[in-house]
Amino acid sequence: MTESTNAAAFPDEEDVDHVALQAENASLQERLIRALAETENVRRRGERGIAEARTFAVQEFARALLPVSDNLGRAVAAALGGQDIGPVGHASLLEGIQATERILTGTLERFGIRRVEALGDSFDPNTHEAMLEIDDAVYPAGTVIAVLEDGFKLHDRLLRPARVSVAKGPASIAPVI
Repeated sequence: MTESTNAAAFPDEEDVDHVALQAENASLQERLIRALAETENVRRRGERGIAEARTFAVQEFARALLPVSDNLGRAVAAALGGQDIGPVGHASLLEGIQATERILTGTLERFGIRRVEALGDSFDPNTHEAMLEIDDAVYPAGTVIAVLEDGFKLHDRLLRPARVSVAKGPASIAPVI
C-alpha cells in the first residue's frame, strides 16, 4: 500500500477535527433521542386509539337502537295504563309492537346482523342447537321442524345458534308377538 492511500484511509491525528466530530456525534445523538421519543409517542397514540375504538365501537349501533327502546317503553306504558283499551286499543298496541319489531330487524340488518333461517332445513350443528328430538313420520330424520329461539349471525360469524326441534324420522315399529 502506498503512503498516500494509507493516509486517505487513516487520517493523521493532525487531520482529524475533534470538535467537528464531537458536534456531529452530539447532533446524531439528539436526532436519535428525538426519533425514539417520536416512536414512543406514536405507540402511545396508537394504544389510546385502540382503547377508544374498543370503548366506542358500538356507539352508532347503540344510537340506532334507541328508537326501538323508546317504542318498547311506550308499548309497556300503554299496556300497563290500567285502562280498558278495548279491542281497538289492543289492535293498535299490537301494530305498534310489530312496527317496533320491524325497526329492530332493519337496524340489525343495517349492521350486518341476520337471522339464521332454520325451519325446514337439515340440522346443521354449526348453526343450530337441537333442544328436542321428536318422532315425526312426515319429515325425514334430521329436519328442523320447529324453531324455539332464532339464531343470529354477524356477517359470516355465528352470534347465537338457532335453538330448534329436530325430527327423528318415522318411529320404528316393533313387531307385536
